[in-house]
Amino acid sequence: MADTSTQSIIIGASPERVAAVICDFPSYPEWTEAMRRVEVIEEYEDGYASQVRFTIDAAVLADEYVLAYEYAEDLSRIEWHLVAPSKMQKFQRGSYDLVGNPDGSTTVTYTLEVELSVGMLGMFRRKAEKMIMDTALKQLKLRVEAPGAAQTRPAEG
Repeated sequence: MADTSTQSIIIGASPERVAAVICDFPSYPEWTEAMRRVEVIEEYEDGYASQVRFTIDAAVLADEYVLAYEYAEDLSRIEWHLVAPSKMQKFQRGSYDLVGNPDGSTTVTYTLEVELSVGMLGMFRRKAEKMIMDTALKQLKLRVEAPGAAQTRPAEG
């Protein structure tokens, strides 16, 4: 059975800027420690990725998987699901919800639901999920707030 976890963080940038970094999949290996390779394998007509292949290596967890993405028209919600089971995952569904704040910052809420193919005690699984989500949100915040971070959506290719 898959567990759902949710965490939020405030990032000192507009929702548009945060969405631009999230949607720039090929750049993930530059700022996401576990990502070894990210490849957009299918796009929508507007240039946004519809399917993305990820290769990760996080010491105890190495995997390659494809996620299918959908976007709210205003990019206030970016959601995904696992296209097919991988070596380590039976199921994955997640989302980023972006809410602009009056001070120009953005509250990012990350929701992740994963069912692993390998057995793991509930206590360890929850600890691993918390670590993955903490790391993902902190790395996203650092990337978005870094000087010269993506200002607009990725170029269409």
